[in-house]
Amino acid sequence: MAHESDEVDRIVGSWTTQRPDLDFSPLEVLSRVDRLSRHLDRARRDAFRRSDLEPWEWDVLSALRRSGEPFQLSPKQLLQQTLVSSGTMTNRIDRLVGRRLVRREADPVDGRSILVILTEEGRTRVDAAITRLVDAEAILLQRLSRSDRDRLAALLRKLSLGFDL
Repeated sequence: MAHESDEVDRIVGSWTTQRPDLDFSPLEVLSRVDRLSRHLDRARRDAFRRSDLEPWEWDVLSALRRSGEPFQLSPKQLLQQTLVSSGTMTNRIDRLVGRRLVRREADPVDGRSILVILTEEGRTRVDAAITRLVDAEAILLQRLSRSDRDRLAALLRKLSLGFDL
C-alpha cells in the first residue's frame, strides 16, 4: 500500500542516500514528534491567548482546577505539579493574585501555611481554555481514527514511561 510522503520522508531519504551506513529510523519517529510538537505548541498558545492566559498561568490554574472542589492547593503542592522553583512559584502566585485569578488564604488546618485558591474568574478562564485546547487538539488529530489515536497514545505512553521519574 502506497503512503503519502511528508517532509521527514524527504529528509530521511536524502540522508539515506548520503549516509547509507546509518539507521535513520529514529529520525522517522522523533523528527515527526518534534514537528508535531511545534504545531501543538502553537495550538496551545492560541487556546490560552484566546482565554487571556499565558502558558505559565495555565499551568498553575489548571493544577488548581484539576484538584477538584474547593480548587485549592498549597504552594508546595503547586510546585510539585508545575516543576518550577519556589521563587518562581511565589512570583507566579503574586501575579495571579494581582489579576484576581487566585487568592491566598490561611490554611485552616495549619495557620502558619497558606492555600492558593482558584477564584471564579480564574475558573472561568481555565474552563474556557481547556475547552479551546481540547477542540484545537482534536483538529490536530482529525486524520486519525479513534483506534489509531488509542494505539498511538499507548505507544507514546510506553515510550514516555522510560523518561518519567
